[in-house]
Amino acid sequence: MPYPGDKAFLFDTFPDSFMWAVGTAAYQVEGAFEKDGKGLSIWDTFTRGGTRRTIGDVGSDSYHNINADIRAIKQLGVSHYRFSLSWARIFPNGTRGSYNQVGTNYYRTLIRKLREIRVQPVVTLYHWDLPDSVQQALGGWSNPQVVELFRDYADFCFRTFGDDVKLWITIDNPFVVAWHGYGTGVVAPGIKSDPDLPFRVAHNLLKAHAAVWHLYDRHYRPRQGGKLSMALASHWIKPAQTRLESLQECQCSLDHVLGWFARPLFTDGDYPPCMKQRLGTRLPSFTQEEKDYIKGTADFFALSHGASLSFHLINDSLKFGQVEELDLRMLLYWVDAEYDKPPIFVVQSGWYVLGNTKTEDPRHMYYLKSFIAGALKSITIDGVNVIGYTAWSLVDGFEWHREYGIRRGLYYVDFKTPDMKREPKTSATFYKKVIQRNGFPELPENSLAQGVFPCDFAWGVSANSIQVETVPTQFADPNIYVWNISNRGELKKVEGLVAPPLRRAAHCANYATIRQQVNEIQQVGVSHFHFSLNWSALVPTGDVSQPNATLLGYYRCFTRQLLRANVTPVVTLWHHTRHRTSLPAPLDSNNKWLNRETPEAFAAYARLCYRELGAHVKLWITLNEPNDEVVSYQEGHQMLRAHALAWRAYDREFRRTQGGQVSMALHMDWVEPAFSYSREDVQPAQRFLDFRVGWFAEPIFGSGDYPVGMRSWLRQLNSLDLPVFNEEDRQLVKGTYDFFAISHFSTVLVTHAKEDSYLYKARLEVQIMMDTTWIMSPRPVVPWGLRKALNWVRSHSTHTQYTHCPPVVPWGLRKALNWVKERYNNVPVYVMANGAEEDPARFKDSLRVYYLYNYINEALKAYIMDGVNLKGYFAYALSDQRDPGFGLYGHVQDEVIVKASLANYRNIIQHNGFPMEGTAAQQCPSAPQPCLGCHVLSKRPMVAFLTLVATAFLITLGFIIYYAAQRNKKDCY
Repeated sequence: MPYPGDKAFLFDTFPDSFMWAVGTAAYQVEGAFEKDGKGLSIWDTFTRGGTRRTIGDVGSDSYHNINADIRAIKQLGVSHYRFSLSWARIFPNGTRGSYNQVGTNYYRTLIRKLREIRVQPVVTLYHWDLPDSVQQALGGWSNPQVVELFRDYADFCFRTFGDDVKLWITIDNPFVVAWHGYGTGVVAPGIKSDPDLPFRVAHNLLKAHAAVWHLYDRHYRPRQGGKLSMALASHWIKPAQTRLESLQECQCSLDHVLGWFARPLFTDGDYPPCMKQRLGTRLPSFTQEEKDYIKGTADFFALSHGASLSFHLINDSLKFGQVEELDLRMLLYWVDAEYDKPPIFVVQSGWYVLGNTKTEDPRHMYYLKSFIAGALKSITIDGVNVIGYTAWSLVDGFEWHREYGIRRGLYYVDFKTPDMKREPKTSATFYKKVIQRNGFPELPENSLAQGVFPCDFAWGVSANSIQVETVPTQFADPNIYVWNISNRGELKKVEGLVAPPLRRAAHCANYATIRQQVNEIQQVGVSHFHFSLNWSALVPTGDVSQPNATLLGYYRCFTRQLLRANVTPVVTLWHHTRHRTSLPAPLDSNNKWLNRETPEAFAAYARLCYRELGAHVKLWITLNEPNDEVVSYQEGHQMLRAHALAWRAYDREFRRTQGGQVSMALHMDWVEPAFSYSREDVQPAQRFLDFRVGWFAEPIFGSGDYPVGMRSWLRQLNSLDLPVFNEEDRQLVKGTYDFFAISHFSTVLVTHAKEDSYLYKARLEVQIMMDTTWIMSPRPVVPWGLRKALNWVRSHSTHTQYTHCPPVVPWGLRKALNWVKERYNNVPVYVMANGAEEDPARFKDSLRVYYLYNYINEALKAYIMDGVNLKGYFAYALSDQRDPGFGLYGHVQDEVIVKASLANYRNIIQHNGFPMEGTAAQQCPSAPQPCLGCHVLSKRPMVAFLTLVATAFLITLGFIIYYAAQRNKKDCY
């Protein structure tokens, strides 16, 4: 699907026959490493050698906790449970002659109990735990004799358990066994002496698998009717550069990890050409008979994905300089295309959390969500035959080379308790709900709304500032110029000569940039334009009796020209920026906002603007986005007083004659509980909103004081940072609004659970994170905590899905609007800024098109379905020139480029929303034309104006001719 729609979350369900599974591996969870006749495995020996500190002798003690595991499996509601048999528990020395009846009975009991709860077993014959005696006597998988030992072991398992088992995995992740067990030495048996040994081991693993498949196919399949495969693991890899060479390296990387085993099984019985070409004689060769014997020995493609040991965090050599990604959907697509559309069973998938995490595992949960969502898209959009998904793993256990340093279980295991108590994690609750719904069925709130906004809805575009150009123009420039017709008509200034004054009053047309900017705004089709004044430039000395008259005239002309273009100006008096205060120099050098005189100075500045611009401006913003976490509580207190003084001044002195409205605009990204079904996360989300939005909103729109939750939390922390409103200030601030204005860009998740992988704000005791299924906009430009969270995650993560930010979460706007409605008695609301940053070079800005369409649609839902008193919506921003990356207009040198998002936004405005197809057009009364300066536009003054222009031209031309004649003393043009 076209970007970014392809990245959007897909609400749909899986096929009815889809297999939902959960899994474990024997050595990780069973424990009882020497009990009831079990022999040692290579992992029992490996963990006791070298630098290993932790052993898996007990694991999760599943050997003694079958009933606890069965309860957990039943609670999840899965249809299948994947587990592995311990070869050494059944044949302690690896051969049939050492048969252990007690060990066999353990697995019989497990399978029987699974059948009782109607869960199908998926049984792995070998999950890395070779009997140690086989390793010591024969050299393990490096010896071809092990092929026959494995076949004999498999024969016993098929005969003993096969009537109840319909899905078999022969060997789990042979890449890890060969490459890391006999190459890097990271896992058991820990051999790293011969660089060619992994290839000989892999050769034997493939032969062993084929022998077992043929055994089952000939002797057991006709009666038992099961299916059998080998579990192959890989991550996705994408090109580091868009070059053919990079694509070829990606293919070769996948061939060396996944294709190493998949091509022999699913294609031609031989190794991938890339491996053969690069490794030469180091790679063993198959005879034609062996190729035919191996080819086709898999009834389905068993795929492992996630935090496995394929090559993630272990060895970069097989990436061949390319970029590794955790993209299950792309991996499924590649397998489907590369191996002729086999049925794919994802037999291991998931992520991990650090070992100190208990039952709250948001990271694991959202990775799980993204993997399942990728599988769903793979089925629904890409047409891949994915038949099942296995979350890994059921319970916490021994995590191979990471020992107990990470946890991958859906159930938390308290390893310190005698009975290894199991508790469901939030990821278990999430997975259970997904299984119950068979995916992510679309709910009414997920679908696009149809309808229109009211006729008087304010459609706008915002800019942090406007281009101010006050240099003389052709109407005011006294210099004389020569028109050089032979050099492209350039004008050359004649030095030393000026024209006499024209005795002409200043006109708005003197400012060339005004017409250009107003024309650009008109093309968008908006009814309103929001921009900010520059306080420090308008009143540079801080004394409003000495304003910058030229700049003030420019603003006056700009707002007049907007009105003539039928665009209502919305003006911000002061726009908060992090890097500069924009306060007049005397205030900036004198303690800035902490100076109690600053609010009074701001009120005086506001009066100046009301007086000079109020005839043209009817919507005012006093302070724009002051609620930044870099602002101290003391500074915020003075900002609230400044806003209140400015609002009171307008209310008393200007409202009756000018009829405008005044308020403050707050930055309000939405804050969603990471676990929406957990009360423990709802409170942190509310706390976060209190500290970020309620901090400024509650004194103005609510009680006249800071939020109760904010005060009580700081009191609990023994903090005296939050100022106290005296009664005079409380009465001053309370109720100083005409509407509620918000800037909204994105959404974050918060949880009380602390994980080292994300930003934790200790003062609020909340962790900031995000949903990995969200669309990420290309560049990190988001205020306050989200910016820090995303930058931190990006710098600490090895996974590329965190390199794009901030997330695009349209429903967050609807929730934010409802929060305002419910908290402040359905106050009128304006969305004063809403937009996404995209590469300025992308004039076909598809992300911004998607962003505006979906965010506006959520705003429509808030208006139509929720009854929010929404008065207007402003896209941010007008131009990249003033707001780089956010503009509806792009710029290449001096050329203005209309982006795709502008046309799409204009189309929404023209339809006043999203009318239902086939319905009659909305009938709205025509807007009255502005009458400001009507006399200027009448016929006689226009003729006079044109005559004045012509006269000026003739006078100037005469001076040119006279000067040239005097200089050249001869006839001239």
